Amino acid sequence: MCLLLETIRVENGRILNLDYHNRRFNASRNALFGGTGPGYNVDEEGPEPAPPEDLSRFIRIPGDLGPGTYRCRVLYRHEIEKVEFLPFLPRSVRSLKLVVADDIDYSFKYADRKVLESLFAKRDVCDEILIVKNGYLTDTSVSNIVFRQADGSWVTPDTPLLNGTMRMYLLETGRIAETAIKPEDLPGFTGAKMINCMMDLESGPLIEMDHIVA
Repeated sequence: MCLLLETIRVENGRILNLDYHNRRFNASRNALFGGTGPGYNVDEEGPEPAPPEDLSRFIRIPGDLGPGTYRCRVLYRHEIEKVEFLPFLPRSVRSLKLVVADDIDYSFKYADRKVLESLFAKRDVCDEILIVKNGYLTDTSVSNIVFRQADGSWVTPDTPLLNGTMRMYLLETGRIAETAIKPEDLPGFTGAKMINCMMDLESGPLIEMDHIVA
């Protein structure tokens, strides 16, 4: 039975964006281990969904954690199996390598990242990869991605491998929009940023478009 992962930002003892993590956590549990969850294409005639859980019941900030930014990793199947806290060590990503993977499926946040790691190994001299599936842009190996348009607005591919919590938040608050994006569309943008639970529109470095290579 697959092990799932929820990574949550903890800043100075405060858990961030928890509502979105709760939504994905409960939807994933029900979709994979019984019942249905919002946003997933699951047989509606399956078993009754389990009652929703609130991750705040299981996440206890250690008293000795100290100030700063941490990654809270929640490992679970139908029930939570482990909660751990790791310091957040940001990476400097300035370049992306386009990598084609038509058969990849990462619609749930699996703890097993072997497929993504094998694609990441193809980055050549670039810092990170940008995965192309069936001719459309999806995600990097660790994040969703957004592109800046000439008018300063931001768009994200409507074909993500994983609907990340930061992506959900930015879409629902109207700060980004989603659209179909192919590799040949890239010259029409003025910059790109990676987004995930640890990186928002402000904190991530801007990636120049000529640093996204085939």
